Amino acid sequence: METLLVLVLGPLTILGVLTVLTLWPKFARAPRYRPGQQWHHPPVWWTADTDVAGASRSPAGLDTTTRTAQGGARGTW
Repeated sequence: METLLVLVLGPLTILGVLTVLTLWPKFARAPRYRPGQQWHHPPVWWTADTDVAGASRSPAGLDTTTRTAQGGARGTW
């Protein structure tokens, strides 16, 4: 009987504890957002530098109206 406890019940107990610790965050978090649901949170702008978040999108000193080449996506060269 002692062998059964050591070789079967011990590993099953360890496996059960690891399973609970692994799955705990999945059951504890809020429901996920699904497309079509209402969004109740404010918008978040992701940037590496918070000082740049409100700045213009073009780099300083760069003239955005000048074109140097014609662009376009074509399959011919």
